[in-house]
Amino acid sequence: MADQPMTSRGAATRSRMLEVATQEFAEYGIAGARIERIVAAARTNKAQLYAYFGSKEGLFDAIFADSLERIVNVVPIDATDLADWAVRLYDEYLRRPDLIRLATWARLERRPAGHLVEEADRLDDHKLRAIAEAQAAGIVRPGDPFDVMALVIAMSMAWSPVSNVYAATAEEPPELHEQRRTLLRETVRRAVTTVPLNGSGPPDYPSRGA
Repeated sequence: MADQPMTSRGAATRSRMLEVATQEFAEYGIAGARIERIVAAARTNKAQLYAYFGSKEGLFDAIFADSLERIVNVVPIDATDLADWAVRLYDEYLRRPDLIRLATWARLERRPAGHLVEEADRLDDHKLRAIAEAQAAGIVRPGDPFDVMALVIAMSMAWSPVSNVYAATAEEPPELHEQRRTLLRETVRRAVTTVPLNGSGPPDYPSRGA
């Protein structure tokens, strides 16, 4: 990204570009997004956009990094209650479906296999540590912390814009969302935690070395 002195007016322009570009990329993807539409809607010009972001790819990188940070900050992990974390992720997908669409485009157009982002850009470290600590405390089932995290996130996205069966929206009846939250919470709890359910004993998981 090119360096650019940031005035208050410049910061406002940059913020508008990010807001408009987020919707543009979410709808059309990296290849389909058009700089002309972005600068027109953001009331700026190509020269200013390139000065701040360097290229269309650089603009997408900035937006995608912001989207990952938003989910981490708005929905901080609680590894002692991964079921509740999954439900809070579900709610965030309802509020910001564009963030999930960005991840879908990144997968389709950039990385068909492996991690979605480069190792240096991942924000998993503190989440993996939290899960590992919960495992050591006997709260979360044994297994690779990354795999446990990936499983919980996948379940939280069952009705998200990346679902291949149904994409939920915030406009649906509240009771429908509550029904899904209940199912999601109970399913995640049964799948990854060792907390007793309905008075029964904890699941008999094999030891980590088994």
